[in-house]
Amino acid sequence: MEDKSLIKPQNGSLLISEPFLGDPNFERTVILVCSHDEEEGTFGLVLNRTSNLKLSDVIDVYNEAFDAELGVGGPVQYNTLHYVHRLQNLPQAVKLDDELYWGGDFELLRTMIGAGLVNTDDIRFFLGYSGWTAGQLQEEIDKNVWIVNNDAANKLFNLDSDTLWRSVLREMGGKFKVLSNYPTDPRLN
Repeated sequence: MEDKSLIKPQNGSLLISEPFLGDPNFERTVILVCSHDEEEGTFGLVLNRTSNLKLSDVIDVYNEAFDAELGVGGPVQYNTLHYVHRLQNLPQAVKLDDELYWGGDFELLRTMIGAGLVNTDDIRFFLGYSGWTAGQLQEEIDKNVWIVNNDAANKLFNLDSDTLWRSVLREMGGKFKVLSNYPTDPRLN
């Protein structure tokens, strides 16, 4: 059986925070790694933090029926908009997994949304991002801050963001399944 604690991050990896991280920005978060380069650093999006904003609150939406909720991708540059999707024909999108892409031609995306060609079930938008300088993420992994999973990114559209942290750990099995049951504050048990 492969020791999942030794898996290295790559584009499309999920980073699952340890139960008692202590940083409110990342407590019980699941982060999709969109870009990982040992010399350039890492860019990722928190998948299970929601904002109280909709897409129409930050840009003009050409299709009133399409008003996606915005997630909080992380604490860095909260004034930027990012997206992951299953639109394989969107030019300039970065392929992260078999059916998962990051970014792409935003003006074409807006046109596609306006024409009703994009389903809200196929795209998720985020304000801000999470970032690490070169070597920083690996240091945090070595200190057991993050658990790396390279087999679950394609499931992000199928799992509820409210239970994503717990669901991904349960699916990993073994000691990770046990971690998924840790209470948020063990003093309250």
